[in-house]
Amino acid sequence: MDIQTIVQQVLDELKKGETKSPDTQPSEEKQGITNYTYEKQKVVRVDQPVDREVIEKARSITPARIGIGRTGTRMKTKEYLDFRIDHAAAQDAVFKGVSEEFLEKMNLPFLQSKSESMDEYLMNLDSGRKLNEESRKWAQDNLSKNKQVQIIVSDGLSSTGVEENISDLLPALIQGLEGKKISLGETVFIKRSRVWIQDEIAEITKCDVVISLIGERPGLATSKSISAYLIYQPGKETVEADRTVISNIHDGGIPPVEAGAYLADLLEDVLKNKASGVKYAKLK
Repeated sequence: MDIQTIVQQVLDELKKGETKSPDTQPSEEKQGITNYTYEKQKVVRVDQPVDREVIEKARSITPARIGIGRTGTRMKTKEYLDFRIDHAAAQDAVFKGVSEEFLEKMNLPFLQSKSESMDEYLMNLDSGRKLNEESRKWAQDNLSKNKQVQIIVSDGLSSTGVEENISDLLPALIQGLEGKKISLGETVFIKRSRVWIQDEIAEITKCDVVISLIGERPGLATSKSISAYLIYQPGKETVEADRTVISNIHDGGIPPVEAGAYLADLLEDVLKNKASGVKYAKLK
């Protein structure tokens, strides 16, 4: 069930009866149909709280569902509807895919993993860790070799996160690296890829460091987050501990422009120390 269906069900619930929720307001009428705008609000809904101010302060600094109140053993209707909308947004982030309009706007070479469908991507992890034959051949024939840094953008588990953040993050990252005189290969977008695909790209391009900007697994707090995984000269003996990761990149976490600048500094340091992951951390 997609988010549009969920939202419509929510609005139908809110329109039942004579009393309408204060969070739901009619916007316009066309052919006898009233459209409603649904707004989520952080409101303390605990009945007769001992200290409302403390709950309000806690709610202001976290997206966690606290101070929502209850009716018997269940959450109240408004919070249940909010939960359904957040859950639908998380599902959409995984399944809808990055839009053609966004890809055209970013103007990045388009590659694809061996995953031929989202179901295969979710059920067969290895299928997202290698390029399909057509993409591998294109990469071998067209990508620059022996550059210091190679950037990969991937939808991963949140196409929403990619669309929301990459437009700001990528230019900031590239500008930062160019300002440091660090050589760059051509940034590529890889559909339905996982982090480990960067090892194959590094093998093809013979770069020093490869960094993947990839959609994070969405939660109910946000469906718009991405992570940056980077590794220095991966090979057959590479393990997860060799990767450095910066996560929670979104407007409610690390702002994308700030993340781009920070990642440029981090990549410069990784190149200087010739290490990433745990090896890099030990040097620091």
